Amino acid sequence: MNADISVSARRRLVVLMPLLIFAALTALFFFRLGTGDPSRLPSALIGKPAPALALPPLEGLVSEGKSVPGLDPAAFSGRVTLVNIWASWCVPCRDEHPYLTKLAGDRRLTLVGINYKDAPENARRFLGRFGNPFAAVGVDQGGRATIEWGVYGVPETFLVGRDGKIAYKQVGPIDEQALARLMAEIEKAAAG
Repeated sequence: MNADISVSARRRLVVLMPLLIFAALTALFFFRLGTGDPSRLPSALIGKPAPALALPPLEGLVSEGKSVPGLDPAAFSGRVTLVNIWASWCVPCRDEHPYLTKLAGDRRLTLVGINYKDAPENARRFLGRFGNPFAAVGVDQGGRATIEWGVYGVPETFLVGRDGKIAYKQVGPIDEQALARLMAEIEKAAAG
């Protein structure tokens, strides 16, 4: 009879072990999922030259009576540049837009936008409604340029130093906390 009990107990253990392991891994996954901050994801591009990609301008976008230019790699030469990837269909992009408008007033840097997979009329309407903080807006209709930038999703913002290298990456929308971190990085880039 003892032999029957131990065989029965072993069978239950063999059946329950995979379930217990699965439950433990599931609990670990959900715990780790809630503790991550995507805005702190490291980027392999930090310290590397910004992608030398020219992008066409957003057709019909005018500022102060002049057409707003597209993205030109020479724009990074010798100046601190903030590159923001955005789209009109992106709700967090609307939330961060007042912060971009504030940053556009900072004379130490140039603010450049990359419009991601957007209809031109929607992008123009978005900037018409919320204001255009960008000195240049390049269009990435197919999404290839944002892959070169290592973008996970919109919005994302890159700080490019005077040396043309990426100094900082903000994943997700700029809010008060992100703005404080970004300002500290702008100080470093402007000083260097």
